[in-house]
Amino acid sequence: MDNNLISYEQLYINGNWTSSHGNRKIEVINPATEEVIGFVPEATIEDVEYAIQAAKIALPSWSAISASLRSTYIKRLVEEMKSQQDLMALTITKELGMPLHFSHDIQVVGPIEGLETYIDIPQQLEEEKNNGNSIIYNEAIGVCSLICPWNYPLHQLIGKIAPALAAGCTMVVKPACETPLNAFLLAKMIDKIGLPAGVFNLITGPGPTVGEAMCKHPDVDLVSFTGSTRAGIQIAKAAANTVKRVCQELGGKSPLIITEEADIEAAVTFGVQDVMLNSGQTCTALTRMLVPVSCYEEVLLHAKNAVKEITLGDPLDTQNFMGPMSSQKQKEIVLGYIKKGIEEGATLLTGGTDNPLAKGFYVSPTIFSDVNNSMVIAQEEIFGPVLCIIPYETLDEAINIANDSPFGLSAAVWGESQQQALTIAKKIKAGQVYVNGADFNYQAPFGGVKQSGNGREWGIAGAMEYIELKSIQL
Repeated sequence: MDNNLISYEQLYINGNWTSSHGNRKIEVINPATEEVIGFVPEATIEDVEYAIQAAKIALPSWSAISASLRSTYIKRLVEEMKSQQDLMALTITKELGMPLHFSHDIQVVGPIEGLETYIDIPQQLEEEKNNGNSIIYNEAIGVCSLICPWNYPLHQLIGKIAPALAAGCTMVVKPACETPLNAFLLAKMIDKIGLPAGVFNLITGPGPTVGEAMCKHPDVDLVSFTGSTRAGIQIAKAAANTVKRVCQELGGKSPLIITEEADIEAAVTFGVQDVMLNSGQTCTALTRMLVPVSCYEEVLLHAKNAVKEITLGDPLDTQNFMGPMSSQKQKEIVLGYIKKGIEEGATLLTGGTDNPLAKGFYVSPTIFSDVNNSMVIAQEEIFGPVLCIIPYETLDEAINIANDSPFGLSAAVWGESQQQALTIAKKIKAGQVYVNGADFNYQAPFGGVKQSGNGREWGIAGAMEYIELKSIQL
């Protein structure tokens, strides 16, 4: 075996590295080189059962320990992650393809900062509230199945693990088959900090088998899933028979409304970079840019100029803004949408279907102009570096276009002033709206409406998803 391969032979269940009941392995492929870089074991239904039972057995003692001790474990994990952030960033770059400098700051430092915000939340959850003749308590919901995506793998792992730990829940975690290596590295850190056996259990495997078993199981009290709307629907169906709580962060087709009075160049540059970050593989990507007819030609000029600054290539080269798509399959999906956009009559402003590099799953940054909101490329999530520019006559029309979507995960407004943008933002049907280039906030609730899902992650709102409220009347 190649000494450079990263091979994990066992799953992490009940506080131990444990051999799977099966003997199949999952290949991990570097999308920039198309080479196999590692293996992890593929779990079986028997492994799922063992992990869930371990979590069930650990639940009474873990949920009963003090809030201060749960905070201590979270703090230890923060310190351990900080000590290995460079290794984690390199791991994610190799298995996902995001350029290393972005992996470090977005894929690793960001989640560490998010985890830090949960250090004090156990104490907040322990507080009792009096209301009339009632005392209201927060209780851990129980055993949780946490199913994570490949595009921001560690970010979404922490977004689920942190509130579960804070609330006193136990968990079975499944990373995506495309990007499992970072989750195994995290499991080693969790083992090192001495988290009690059974609180955190890591398994791997395909969604239709392993994931479905995690959702169906009667001893699971909550399922948290991040991924496509199509998969989310199947997960909701699988969980329905046992009436468990299901929290989902699903697809998006997020709009960016730019007003006539805005700084057009700054707004367009921001919008283009937002879509091209992580090769467009971002659920909140602002893939529909809504611009005034009066500024349309100016917008197209700035968009073309912004794309010229997007360098594409080896993700280990910190000069590159874009790496490859995560897989050959994802590349083919994106190219299919680009072909569809051309067939629908949209104008290809930049990019297209040509291979930009000889090796790797690369897609050129692509912008369509002359798009109307009824086109497939404006209604369906492409999950690639593809931007649709849509003109509007009035702000009311822009808001109607923004809301004319089955999704409602995210949105953005760039206006002349914060107040103008805020007025528009309040009218958009989305779980979060970013005004004039604002940053992500780990203490604010994150999640969508409509077919973008239900429930929230991050902040106290995210922690409350893992809580059952109990009222005792006196």
